[in-house]
Amino acid sequence: MATRGSGSKIAWLARSGYAARGVVYLIIGGLAVLAALGSGGQTTDSKGALVTILQQPFGTVLLALVALGLVGYAIWRLVQASMDPDDHGTDAKGVAIRGGLLVSAVTHVLLAFFALSLIFGWGGGGGGDSGTQDWTAWLLQQPFGRWLVALVGLAVIGAGVAHMVKGYKAKFEKYLQMDRDLLDRTSPICRFGLIARGVVFLIIGGFLVVAAWRFSSGDVVGLQGALQTLQQQPYGWILLGIVALGLFAFGVYSLIEARYRRIDAPA
Repeated sequence: MATRGSGSKIAWLARSGYAARGVVYLIIGGLAVLAALGSGGQTTDSKGALVTILQQPFGTVLLALVALGLVGYAIWRLVQASMDPDDHGTDAKGVAIRGGLLVSAVTHVLLAFFALSLIFGWGGGGGGDSGTQDWTAWLLQQPFGRWLVALVGLAVIGAGVAHMVKGYKAKFEKYLQMDRDLLDRTSPICRFGLIARGVVFLIIGGFLVVAAWRFSSGDVVGLQGALQTLQQQPYGWILLGIVALGLFAFGVYSLIEARYRRIDAPA
């Protein structure tokens, strides 16, 4: 059983992780807002945000801190998935949520490794959809690959819907330990951020389903491709601007979680 000390360490890792996620999304949202306004910004994804951090003064130190936070976030997600400190339970809904937390843990470990590859020059590149297309192409070649890709797409769509419901119903509020007045002022930002991230997930999941239908990994997009898809629509700069502001808001929400989220670390 974990001691109180180890529980506090997990809480520290969780908070550093939420902060790291917040920084990444502030960059993604901020650059996308500039792109929507035609002010020199460009759409990017999580990897592109890490590259942007590295290019800043003291970028290596800053990126190392973010990488450490991403590892902490992955550990916290693993704890959430395995020990269920938030009491999601073992029914179908609870298992689905905990499965998503496990996937999040793996995703953030890989993102932290990418950050380290940038720091130590292990061949890490910039952001983009090529990595997503590569693993989709590999999966399509496996037995029942088309169905597996479709299932992944449906799972991503489900995650998007869950984000939008969480934002619409403000389910996150029960995890934030702050006074009611401050919660009332910050909750709209958090809700906007969750809904915007949900929209992006819907787009990504939809393209995965299309890729499965067409048996073509070239149809797949990641976060950057989803933002570019919005930009290419009629009045795309407005659509991109709204979602970009939402992703920036999600970054703010993550920073709020870093400070105020209830962390029920095992004790």
